[in-house]
Formats: sequence, structure tokens, C-alpha cells
Amino acid sequence: MDLTIRQEMPQDHPAVFALIQEAFAAEPLSDHREQFLVEWLRRSEAFVPELSLVAETDHRIVGHILLTRLKIRSGQDTSEALALAPVSVLPEYQRRGVGRRLIRAARERARTLGYLAVVLVGHADYYPRFGYQPAYRFGIELPFEVPQENSMVVALTEGGLKGVHGKVEYPPEFYE
Repeated sequence: MDLTIRQEMPQDHPAVFALIQEAFAAEPLSDHREQFLVEWLRRSEAFVPELSLVAETDHRIVGHILLTRLKIRSGQDTSEALALAPVSVLPEYQRRGVGRRLIRAARERARTLGYLAVVLVGHADYYPRFGYQPAYRFGIELPFEVPQENSMVVALTEGGLKGVHGKVEYPPEFYE
């Protein structure tokens, strides 16, 4: 499949909204509001336009990924990292490498922009293949209840998580 990964543009927003809605429609662990989260995050201070990417084939957007800024706080110490939420692929394009390519492209862009780590809540059998590890191993905890195996983090550079520990502070838009 000929696939292009590019930065999302404002004219893509309606197609991305519909794509996310369709991608999560059958997901039992979803609140089915991911498309609204993306809209809220685009208007937030946490938004990094270069880290909102779409996957396109035959002039059709078939996938989307968003990385936004967050903080990891331990007492007075604060580290900046990114949240991966969400990665979405149209059902008919799932299991064809679209999500994998989006994840790798977003991580590479984040690394070149100087970010050191990405935090996510996701499927324990999917994300470890991209280097994600349980966050608790680094002393990183989420501000809400989630099974330990679903709370993950990855360093984007060698030593990117050195000295990073504490509680994740998501942007307020994650709680709307």
C-alpha cells in the first residue's frame, strides 16, 4: 500500500473527526469521545502542530496520531514529555501497518523536536513492540486508575528517562 504520512492541516479536521469516531466505534474499552479529545487538544497550549499527523492513501485519510505536551512532576522537579492519545486507523486499514508507521513517524518527529519521552495508556499487547515499557518501572504514575500493564512510557533518546519520575500531569483537556 502506498502510504504518505504528513502533518495534519486544518482542512483535514472534519475527515479526522470522522476517522477517529469510526476507528473507536467497536472498541469496548473506549468512551467513544476520542474525536472530541483531539478537537479540544488542538485548541490547547499542549498542542504541537508538527505532532498531529495523518496517514493518507489514494487521497484518503486512513489514519491519524496525536502527541501533545504533558508534565511529569515529582515534588518541585518537573520533566516535560508527550502524551500519545490517540492513534486511530480506519477499521478496513487496521492490521496493515498504518498504525505502526504513524507511531514511528510521530516518535521520530518528536525526537527531532527535542522531546525525550512519550507516555500512553494503551493495549499491553500492542505498544511494547514499539519499545514502550510499563511506566511504573521508571517510577512514573498516572493521575487516575489504570492497570499497570496499560500505563506505558518510551524514551525517545538514549537516557531520555534518566531521572524522570513522578506523577503525570495531563493537560486539562484530557478531563473535559
